[in-house]
Amino acid sequence: RAAAELLAHLERLALVDFRDAEGVERLQKAIQFADRLQEVNTDGVEPMDSVLEDRCLYLREDNVTEGNCTKELLKNAREKVEEYFVAPPGNIPLPKLDEQETFLQGS
Repeated sequence: RAAAELLAHLERLALVDFRDAEGVERLQKAIQFADRLQEVNTDGVEPMDSVLEDRCLYLREDNVTEGNCTKELLKNAREKVEEYFVAPPGNIPLPKLDEQETFLQGS
């Protein structure tokens, strides 16, 4: 049961269906890659601030110049829950072109 829950969680995070051979192969390759990363000795290596090793990051002050427009932004949402946009799950197939009209009418 724990393995099934973990697999369902990974499917949701990766937006990949692991119930077919292609999805399982993708998962296996990702695990193999992660296993190889664990072999790398990182003792004494400081975390990077950027992947651009040859450039400095210039930080700026975090000053809020706009805001307080939540209600205005949420007017654009087709569907919302509390103060959040609702997006369709990424793991479901989208309707075919000829089905879209009836799909949209049901929303």
